[in-house]
Amino acid sequence: MQEEVRDKSIAFVINMSKKGEKLTADMLKWAIQQYFKKSTVKHGKQSIKDIVKQNASIQNIEITDKNIKSFESVARKYGVDYALKKDTFSQPPKYIVFFKAKDADVLMCALKEFTNKTLAKDKKPSILKQMVQYQQKIKNIAKDKVKNRNKGGYEL
Repeated sequence: MQEEVRDKSIAFVINMSKKGEKLTADMLKWAIQQYFKKSTVKHGKQSIKDIVKQNASIQNIEITDKNIKSFESVARKYGVDYALKKDTFSQPPKYIVFFKAKDADVLMCALKEFTNKTLAKDKKPSILKQMVQYQQKIKNIAKDKVKNRNKGGYEL
């Protein structure tokens, strides 16, 4: 029990240089804020340097998809710490995703969702193609009306 308490305790050393100056609540609040400001760890998209600073083993995978933004939204949803590096020397350009080894299982789930999302997007018909088809149909209907206008009589 005592070891648990010792592991969770924090020691603050505040230098009170002026004579007669006393520790106030505001000074203690400032010291605690400074401590937590320095000890916070970044999450989500980071630079490779930031991931290396966290002393975690790093793995990487390649993504060849052009739509990297959808991957970023899925990775953010799963809370994966990652860094993207674009490999411009290959054709087409590839993205290398660096991540912590401990996040490997979570990243695999995120990649499954990402691939399902991109496959579903490919299966959906393009709205632009549909619009072109409807425009052609409208033009044909307009031509038929012009051709049949002078034939007289009403159709019932």
